[in-house]
Amino acid sequence: MTTSPPPTATRRHTTLATELGDLLAVAEGDALAGLYFPRHWHPPAADAIGPEAPSTGDPVFESTRTQLAEYVRGERTSFSVPTVTHGDAFSERVWDLLMGIPYGETTTYGAIARELGNPGLAQRVGQAVGRNPVSVLIPCHRVVGADGSLTGYAGGLERKARLLEIEEPAEAAASRLF
Repeated sequence: MTTSPPPTATRRHTTLATELGDLLAVAEGDALAGLYFPRHWHPPAADAIGPEAPSTGDPVFESTRTQLAEYVRGERTSFSVPTVTHGDAFSERVWDLLMGIPYGETTTYGAIARELGNPGLAQRVGQAVGRNPVSVLIPCHRVVGADGSLTGYAGGLERKARLLEIEEPAEAAASRLF
């Protein structure tokens, strides 16, 4: 993940049709700056996404669509699409930590807060996780409640469950009764 100056006129957006549903993709230069599900809790402002652009012929959008399809098919465990975010220092640190959560594993808001050096920051961590601008590629779906339960997800709990199901180890999936 790269942090750079605030957004510029190089922003553009498109809608990507994926197995996860339609996603609003926002590119900034040669990087993905946003990936949002419909009814996302914290969507970008209309004036912050740039003009609409075709999803084909744009290397950022094409790479994002291709890598998401590979991920859903179980052929990809990490993403190489360059991303750019523009959060405050705390949010950027949280998003960097999200990138370190291995595929197929989860952590808790409290564990991230402890990693930041203050267990009392769990709620603030949750706020930063919920404002992650690049869903899926920055894997905020891998953060669960202290008891392992699925908790808020800006793209909806059913999507969070689906993303975790995609990443579930085969042996764990085989041991489930339903």
